[in-house]
Amino acid sequence: MIRAVVFDVGECLVDETREYGTWADWLGVPRHTFAAMFGAVIAQGRDYRETFQAFRPGFDLYGEREKRAQAGKPEWFGEDDLYPDVRPALAELRQAGLWLAIAGNQTVRAGGLLRELFSDDVDLIGTSDDWRASKPDPAFFARVAEVVPFEVGEILYVGDRLDNDIRPASDVGMHTALIRRGPWGTIQQHAPEADSLPTMRIDSLSELAEKVAKINASAR
Repeated sequence: MIRAVVFDVGECLVDETREYGTWADWLGVPRHTFAAMFGAVIAQGRDYRETFQAFRPGFDLYGEREKRAQAGKPEWFGEDDLYPDVRPALAELRQAGLWLAIAGNQTVRAGGLLRELFSDDVDLIGTSDDWRASKPDPAFFARVAEVVPFEVGEILYVGDRLDNDIRPASDVGMHTALIRRGPWGTIQQHAPEADSLPTMRIDSLSELAEKVAKINASAR
């Protein structure tokens, strides 16, 4: 049975359109040009951070985040950046008695923003900076399994990426839900593993409660 649901952040809960647009502005690159290169890098199976290198070789993402903060333009997301299905889905899953968490590759600052937004809605929020392990490192998912108060096979991890979310979560024995939205979810949706690897595929978080209930009913 599935007793806990753990959510990725970017393009699962948070629409990152505005944030990546501000990075294009910071680089002095037209937003559509930055977005096109971003998509090309993902489609080629490369690390998304190589997008920045295309426009500024030697670009240090962590260093530039600090410069943005010092310039009064820190990374930020808020209620308006959440996908519209997030709040209703969390409420429905909570009502169904599921234990909920948020865990993704995020900075300490982003972790603070997540806690401001979701502390009343989920049982735990963890980030890669908190845990000193980043997806797809198995250590990240081992940490998830450690902090969730259920067996690893009772955890459903929800994410938009086959490479960072679904494959490594499956490898440690978790159930997985692949959501089709955002750059990765759109580009990777026809990959062979997109159908065979996840426990379920969804187009909206609003589908989760019903699908989890069906799995749990069949397990009884």
